[in-house]
Amino acid sequence: MKILNFFLVIIFLACNSATRAETGKTEKLRDIVVYRSPTCQCCRKWLEHLKQNNFNVKDMVTDDVQAIKDKYGVSKEMASCHTAIVDGYVIEGHVPANDIVKLLKTKPKIAGISVPGMPSGTPGMEMGGRIDPYDVMSFDKENHYQVFNSYPNPH
Repeated sequence: MKILNFFLVIIFLACNSATRAETGKTEKLRDIVVYRSPTCQCCRKWLEHLKQNNFNVKDMVTDDVQAIKDKYGVSKEMASCHTAIVDGYVIEGHVPANDIVKLLKTKPKIAGISVPGMPSGTPGMEMGGRIDPYDVMSFDKENHYQVFNSYPNPH
């Protein structure tokens, strides 16, 4: 029985590996630390979005999210409900995982990216069919802002 189980595991791993190679997906998990309030429900949904997109999430619950924002230089204009750190970059608010991946690949000389506020339709802020247009903004340590990616209204 042990030999049969061993061979089943080998076959599973081989098939799984072949499927990943065919789709071109990499399975490398990216570590990200997320600071959030214990009562925030949309933050939990955003964490799930990250996990579904190959992020290894370290969930740091805190009663003083503002102290984290202050520590990492997140201005009021860029603020949202949670703050994350990945490879030295600040990720503020409901930033789509694909924008974080783009940031990590291009490695621009910025402090981070943000979706200011909490627009409907962003990852974790799904509100039925409602999707607000929004921008993912980049920011530097001198509080210069620039559009990193734009999501216009799909209607």
